[in-house]
Parts: sequence; structure tokens; C-alpha cells
Amino acid sequence: MALKAQVIKAQLQIADMDRHHYQDYALRLAQHPSETDERLMIRLLAFALNASEQLEFARDLSGEGGAELWAPNLHGGIDLWIIFGQVDEKWLRKASQQAGQVKVYTYGGRSVPIWWQQNQQALQRYENLEVWEITDDSVKALGALADRNLQLQISINEGQVWIADAKTSVALEPKLLKGFKA
Repeated sequence: MALKAQVIKAQLQIADMDRHHYQDYALRLAQHPSETDERLMIRLLAFALNASEQLEFARDLSGEGGAELWAPNLHGGIDLWIIFGQVDEKWLRKASQQAGQVKVYTYGGRSVPIWWQQNQQALQRYENLEVWEITDDSVKALGALADRNLQLQISINEGQVWIADAKTSVALEPKLLKGFKA
């Protein structure tokens, strides 16, 4: 018998001073049995960093390179496509062709520099691609916040992120590996 995804309820109070975005979000998202708490929290972090009325979690987390978090537009296109992990370049090519902006949030400790070294040159051609690294220490700290019912206050200022629940707070700073080309 297959294990079912666990439903996570998250109340986010986001104060993003960098983008002048201040809003509360009531989210419900699925955590697949194979998904770690750390990865779940990275998905919530990415939501907070890109929060908007259009941003939503994809229904399918098949891992086949599709957007896991995205902002579809009213014309049937995709304004923002977000993927997590150390993504294959062919999936990023597909995403770059289909979306206005693509963001990768990569994590994995010592394997990230190896992945980046192998893919950096190829990824430079995608002008609408941004690649962010979340350090191993940050990933572990985020994982410690995981719960089935989350109530988080998130502040973003000058690239630094503070995430707090009733008992714990975490400070982190995602590292930009590749930015959009203007």
C-alpha cells in the first residue's frame, strides 16, 4: 500500500522590505512521504522570497523537472517557474523556454559547488534564469522549524531572511550564484 502525502498547513506573515511586499498567507501543501522536512521548508522559503497573489505550489511533485512552485498568468503562460535541488540542464532549458523567469534554489552541502562547476557555463546562456544556493547550515536550521501546522513570521531585508515561530528563529542569507541578465 502506497503511503499518502501529508497535508501541511502554514500560516505565513511575510514582511519583505526588499520588494515592499507585506502580506499574510494561509497555505496548504502536500509533503510526499519521500520529501524531507528540510526540503519542505526550502519550498516555503522560496514561496516567501517570491510571494505574490499568483504564486502557487504545483499539484504534482513528480521530480520530473516541472515547476514545483509557479506563477501562471492570465494568458495561459508562466511568469515564474521555481525548481529545487541540483537540476539537470535540459529541464532548465525547457523551463527557460516556457516561463518569463526561472529560479533554482539549490542545496545539498558539498555537492552544490560540484553541480555548479559542471553546469555554470551552460546555464549562462539562459538570460531569464536565476540560481540561488541555500547553505547546509541554513537547510538544517530550516528543517528544525518543520511541523504539520506552521505559524511563521518571515522578514526579508537586504537579502537576509529571518524566519521565526513561537519558539525558534532562524537567520539565513541565500547566496546568488547566477542572476538575471537585464
